[in-house]
Amino acid sequence: MQQYETVIVLTPLLSDEVAKEAIAKFSKILTDNGAEIIQEDNWGLRKLAYPIQKKTTGYYHLTEFKAPGELINKLEVEFRRDERVLRFLTIALDKHAIAYNDKKRSGAFNKKSAKAEEAAN
Repeated sequence: MQQYETVIVLTPLLSDEVAKEAIAKFSKILTDNGAEIIQEDNWGLRKLAYPIQKKTTGYYHLTEFKAPGELINKLEVEFRRDERVLRFLTIALDKHAIAYNDKKRSGAFNKKSAKAEEAAN
């Protein structure tokens, strides 16, 4: 199984409950088809780089998962069918991206080095 990351941008007109329901729908599609969800990260309402369908903001959600390659087509068809989804992007992660995400999850980037702590004291 390959490891993937998907970012979904939902329309900003949704309430928090409806946005969570849409995200839960896509997570259920993944798990029902044999995917293993590694991490989900809700980025919330953010400004878009350019207007999409006359909207300047959107709800962003990132999902990292392991899945067979055939599942990606099924998932993207569901994204296209759902009118709440403005944009989506799914990428296959290479070994460097997987290592980076593991370090990010473990908090390695948030820790100060021992030298920096000594200099601060």
